[in-house]
Amino acid sequence: MDMSAANRKGLSLFALIMIGLGSIFGSGWLFGAGQAAAVAGPAAIVAWVIGAVFIGMIAMSYAEVGAAYPLPGSMARFGTISHGPVLGFITGWAVWIAIAALIPIESIAGTQYMSSWNFGWARGLVEDGGLTASGMAMALFLTVALWLACYWSVGVLAKANNLLTLVKFAIPVLAVIALIASGFHTGNFTDHGGFAPNGWPAVMTAVTTSGVVFAFNGFQAVVNLGGAAKNPGRAIPLALIGALSLGLVIYLALQIAFLGAVPPEKLAEAGGWQGINFSSPFADLAKMLMLHWVVTMLQFGAFISPSGANIGNVASASYMAQNLAETGFFPKKIRETHPKYGTARPAMWLNLGFSVLLLVTVGHSWEALASVVSAAMVVSYLIGPIAVGVFRRTKPELPRPFRLPAARILCPITFAFAACALYWSKWPDTGKVVLLTLAAAPIAAVVLRRKGERNLLRQFAPAWWLIAFLLWLGTLSALGSEEFGGHGVIPGGVDITVVGLSALGFYFWAVRSGVRAHAAGLPGPDPVLDQATPEPEPTDLRERELSTV
Repeated sequence: MDMSAANRKGLSLFALIMIGLGSIFGSGWLFGAGQAAAVAGPAAIVAWVIGAVFIGMIAMSYAEVGAAYPLPGSMARFGTISHGPVLGFITGWAVWIAIAALIPIESIAGTQYMSSWNFGWARGLVEDGGLTASGMAMALFLTVALWLACYWSVGVLAKANNLLTLVKFAIPVLAVIALIASGFHTGNFTDHGGFAPNGWPAVMTAVTTSGVVFAFNGFQAVVNLGGAAKNPGRAIPLALIGALSLGLVIYLALQIAFLGAVPPEKLAEAGGWQGINFSSPFADLAKMLMLHWVVTMLQFGAFISPSGANIGNVASASYMAQNLAETGFFPKKIRETHPKYGTARPAMWLNLGFSVLLLVTVGHSWEALASVVSAAMVVSYLIGPIAVGVFRRTKPELPRPFRLPAARILCPITFAFAACALYWSKWPDTGKVVLLTLAAAPIAAVVLRRKGERNLLRQFAPAWWLIAFLLWLGTLSALGSEEFGGHGVIPGGVDITVVGLSALGFYFWAVRSGVRAHAAGLPGPDPVLDQATPEPEPTDLRERELSTV
């Protein structure tokens, strides 16, 4: 992908923060606080902090490589730069599927929320927890409408997202103020079993199963769109810190307001926090407190939030599909960028088709897609800390506007955290994501063979660690504790220890594989270090490898 003016439309730091914050505040904020409270009680506050720290560690590893390689959609390309085309395609495939699938998910969420409006046509959008024919049509309309908003220009994306994010920001803030003003019960934080009524293990469960980690997934939009910023090296790390920090503050405020606003008599009647099970937590709570204007505002916000988050999803998925085309595994047509508007139109058409396919096949409800997609997004986290380790050893001369402090310690720990998060996604979703991700391996083999590559073992050598890691995690998930959906062969506590320790071994295997891949010339020309002396692009993958020897 070139870095021409067409691709770099000059997103400001503020616009990039708004894109990240807009992606963080999708459909999760309306449900996360209620679900986390039911699982962990008042200790859900701690779960949000843990989730933010976890995602922050991952985001900072991506800040280093993202600032060094300020390419739009770069998360789909880091694997290629660090390990070569096969690993790059497998990791890029996982990232593309995860982000592209968010487009119909958020549209479905917006449609489901619209069904709570006091109109006959709106109530007919959902039936028995799933979208009706009219609901499918509305979700399709939302998908296409937001797709069109991004079709002409990155500038349109920034302006529309800035406005929507400001509205999305105001709604939860007003909801927090209204709930606290209606009556704040401090006893809720210590009564009914204490601060952590279900124990501290429940806090970790809340981090992964109550939408806490999923809520902060929007940081990826900053990395993927950061290449369109005025000064990517400075903007990417600052936008990540800004978006995650603001997101944490708002989510903590929402959680505290929810915990304090629940009437004590309702808690006593429900038998504690585990009995609080609102279908629409904030709206149901506002109805209980007779805050009708808050209910109306939340209904409006429940439509705006998913729609606003989808703007970043449309652009991010397009850039990632474009980068997969750069590696030769997607058609070359996907690489094209409109010379005037700077948008990846062929890639956008591909993602629109993928979104429609998901809608008409498995997109009958938000719940049907969200769990698997969240696990797929965790797979996309894996390459970030590994790329930092590889580039530190193979590219010491690479300009790094941001350097991750104590990278030798933090990168292995971050990778282990990501492995645990994938395990916490629960079986059988973990197994589904493993199979979906590994489906890229035979596709890569077929593409390489068609391009004339005869030594497939050489090409696959840098990717064996990921294939083995995913199979290992899938096996552990199936045999692990019942708390995380497994068959209980490996007891609780032991399973997490095994996942974390084995992940450290896989990390060092992965870094070593990347170093060897560079020695063999598999990653090819560096898009930053080699851009000063560009060479004609080889038409054959084998020619590309020979040109780097």
